[in-house]
Amino acid sequence: MKENLLLKYAEQLAVDIEALCKDIKNTNNSNTIFQLRKSSSSVFANVTEAQYPQSLPDMLSKFKIARKECAETESWLKLLFASNFIDEETFKKHRNLCGRIKRLLTASCITIEKKIR
Repeated sequence: MKENLLLKYAEQLAVDIEALCKDIKNTNNSNTIFQLRKSSSSVFANVTEAQYPQSLPDMLSKFKIARKECAETESWLKLLFASNFIDEETFKKHRNLCGRIKRLLTASCITIEKKIR
């Protein structure tokens, strides 16, 4: 069976962000941490749900939601980096993973949209 890289990367993002959030001790950014956890876990949840769609439009919807949540995850990471709560290496590592996921999601959306037409 072929490895599902999208699912693998989405799970990796959720796990990595959870670990990152546990490492950030400052309570002044608790909303940012909450939102970051929420958006990254939503990427994983939507990609997982898309593995068992009711229809192609349902799968497309899940992938589009996951892509938006991935972009949101990037924005929270950017805020943490700009606020000096995470270093550049940590920011780039997670941002690059988000970029990889978004590219896979975009390609999947294009393929599904072609199949629907």
